[in-house]
Amino acid sequence: MSRVSIAVLASGRGTNFEALVHAARHPETNGEVRLLVVNVPDAPVLRRAEAEHVPAAVIPHRRFKTRAEFEQAMLAELNRHNINLVCLAGFMRILSPVFVNAFANRIMNIHPSLLPMFAGLQGIQVHEAVLAAGVKVTGCTVHFVNTDVDAGPIAVQRAIAVREADTAESLALRVLVEEHQAYAEAVKLFCTGRLHIEGKRVRVIDVGSSPGA
Repeated sequence: MSRVSIAVLASGRGTNFEALVHAARHPETNGEVRLLVVNVPDAPVLRRAEAEHVPAAVIPHRRFKTRAEFEQAMLAELNRHNINLVCLAGFMRILSPVFVNAFANRIMNIHPSLLPMFAGLQGIQVHEAVLAAGVKVTGCTVHFVNTDVDAGPIAVQRAIAVREADTAESLALRVLVEEHQAYAEAVKLFCTGRLHIEGKRVRVIDVGSSPGA
């Protein structure tokens, strides 16, 4: 099985990008992060890419008159690198149906809650909402991206208990640890052909079995 070419789209710090790079370097993952695409010229993730020797393409969305032009520039870069899987890691732009369909069932995203709960929120807002709702369990979700925000088929989830003393900031830090592990797991499953999408569900195929087994 040939190794899967992965691109990460990011806008910020890049801790999930770094975790994905490290995870993909394990031979059993069967993938390789070959490109970072950022839309913010001074995003801290660029320094991580340089340290990890991963090529980076800076495509500032503000330089384009329309979202379509911006996305076409990204698609051209992804195609130039023969990318098979796109991973969103704190990419602060909503992708259009045109982009999503160009990589149908080949775009993953990480969200810091147990979807479908707290969908549509970003960053610290998610954890503030978790605490305000009084839920006892939270976590993170890796899902395939479709044309609805935070509503694509779920590949992997990891859960943690909400502690009485938690703040939004402490919760964010503990969930982030789970994000790194969940994303690495989801990418490995994808790259080894073990994820099978059936409508809104994702089946994890056992090694040696077929999707219809």
